[in-house]
Amino acid sequence: MSTVATPQPEQSALEKSTIRKVATRVVPFVALMFFINYLDRTAVGFAAPNGMNDDLGLTAAQFGFASGVFFIGYILLEVPSNVALVRFGARRWLARIMVSWGIVAALFTWVQNFEQLAILRFLLGVAEAGFFPGAILFLSLWVPSQHRSKILALFYLAQPLTSVVGAPLAGVLLQTHGVFGLEGWRFMYLVVAIPAIIVGIIAWFYLTSPKEAKWLTGPERTWLLTALDDENVVKEKTEAIKIQAGGKKSSTFSALRTGRVWMLAFIYFGFIYGLYALAFFLPTIIDGFQATAGVKFDFIQKGLITAIPYVPAAIVLWLWSRDATRRGVKTWHIAVPALVGGVSIPLALLAGSPVATIAIITVTACAIFAALPNFWTVPTQFLTGVAAAAGIALINTIGNLAGFSAPFITGALKDWTGSYVVPMFVVGAFMLLSALLMVVLARRTERVDASGVDAASFGAGVH
Repeated sequence: MSTVATPQPEQSALEKSTIRKVATRVVPFVALMFFINYLDRTAVGFAAPNGMNDDLGLTAAQFGFASGVFFIGYILLEVPSNVALVRFGARRWLARIMVSWGIVAALFTWVQNFEQLAILRFLLGVAEAGFFPGAILFLSLWVPSQHRSKILALFYLAQPLTSVVGAPLAGVLLQTHGVFGLEGWRFMYLVVAIPAIIVGIIAWFYLTSPKEAKWLTGPERTWLLTALDDENVVKEKTEAIKIQAGGKKSSTFSALRTGRVWMLAFIYFGFIYGLYALAFFLPTIIDGFQATAGVKFDFIQKGLITAIPYVPAAIVLWLWSRDATRRGVKTWHIAVPALVGGVSIPLALLAGSPVATIAIITVTACAIFAALPNFWTVPTQFLTGVAAAAGIALINTIGNLAGFSAPFITGALKDWTGSYVVPMFVVGAFMLLSALLMVVLARRTERVDASGVDAASFGAGVH
């Protein structure tokens, strides 16, 4: 297997202090934004089995469609939004995105039927478009490549922790029937929407660039800017070699034509298919335990059970990424978790008890979250400037097609077959495909390196 990133060299005291400050000043705030982002987009999964589906008269397929249509709006504006982030600056654009989605998210409080739910989910996707790739790009502008696996792991911890904290919180809110005359699931929507607006306003004043960060000392700022500039010089030299060899200058459109970008997009598709099948339907699957096991859970118990897989997932994410930082991100840091997830997730519904089912789902969650932060170190190594914005946005766009197709296909297959067994095998197949494509990508890159051509030129067109 090829090395995707070189191991981290011995660090100086200046380097350590600089990265430590970035990790404590920048990453937690951006992770908080991601926490709120993921909570708002997955709140529908908590609402569905706890009153919303009954009140709105939704079938499994209608719920799947409403869950997934979010990603159609998201996808339509993903690339333009990330290009706009480069144009207007991360501080302004990420703040604008948060306030916009917070306003739309609050409107779910008063949804009355399937049509309104679907429209609002679509508009929520439009409002959120560009946030995730924008956050990845923003962090890459702060952190040299050898530290990105660790920093992205800190950022990505927000996603499993959203379920660890958000699921029990949702359970509490779902019990609050009658507050402002609202059902519990409606009040939950209102409460989780408000932080997006507040934090979005704060982001306008808090986010900054390395040049403007007053909390860095002069030597720390100089080291960081020099490290980032040196990295860009290497990319620019690679670009020049590519142009001399007959390639085209990197741009928005060249990034969209790059074979390696498309390969990464399809790999990401498999991860997101597994992630959102899990996120949207796990609360519903847990709700089904009550009939199969003859037990009754209250809202808080359901929330706590939903949170169980994500506690070890957060731990595994951190430990796996630490290993990737120490060794350098290698192909198996991404492919092995995809393989484990692909094998484990179909087995969850073949388990003989709720305990065994949750145990297997926990393995799946660990696998997905172990792979994701390491995956995102790859595109930022060979893309820069507007090409990086467009390439990262494209990868996220194609990946998030799974955000639409996973809940919709899962719901439709469940209605058709009467169980979640077949749809979970489909989820497993997509994750196995991601593992295979990661190995293929590594092998093709190795062959390009062996031929004496710079690896960054791989994929000038779609291969």
